[in-house]
Amino acid sequence: MKINSVYDKEFKLYGKVLEGFETAELIGAMNRIDLPASGTAYEPSIESLEDCAVFEELRDRAYGGMPVELGMCWGRNTKLNCLEYHKDSEVNIGAEDFVLLLALMSEIEDGKLDTGKVKAFRAPAGVAVEVYATALHYAPCHVDAEKGFRVAVVLPRGTNTAAPSIKAVNEEDRMLWARNKWLLAHPESDEAASGAYIGLTGENIDLS
Repeated sequence: MKINSVYDKEFKLYGKVLEGFETAELIGAMNRIDLPASGTAYEPSIESLEDCAVFEELRDRAYGGMPVELGMCWGRNTKLNCLEYHKDSEVNIGAEDFVLLLALMSEIEDGKLDTGKVKAFRAPAGVAVEVYATALHYAPCHVDAEKGFRVAVVLPRGTNTAAPSIKAVNEEDRMLWARNKWLLAHPESDEAASGAYIGLTGENIDLS
């Protein structure tokens, strides 16, 4: 699978690189959190990361002063498994280089997305990368299996916490998996086994 850079023109449909954010303190705080023994972990809000000076700058510059949370996804991963979207952009900052597997909401047809539409983009360590609300994404992939990945995740406050209790009246309602999180799972994924909406067809992409 071709891996593009977030600086390539192909990324413009999916997001953009945000300039002028000092991330060294944040990366230091991220690196003090141990990798999980296996797989990946995610916490939507981590106090030690939100104590970093860049947190307020991300809130005020990247989100125009909206209340945000700063958490992290970290571990080791090479698979697609699922794609999700929010009703807003997400900002990612890696302690190491990492790869995002992305597709477009406009490529969903009849509630399904063919994984052949997915593209891979490598982001360099320390760079703030905005992923647009119209871009489907999920857990990052590591570049170096020994180092794994640690990727800071900035989202509106409350995102990825417990989903509201709703009566599903349309297909998108069936995709709602957490607060401000709509999920399309591959049938081979753990999320599908746990009852997530199966919305991905084709190969479960594995960068390994």
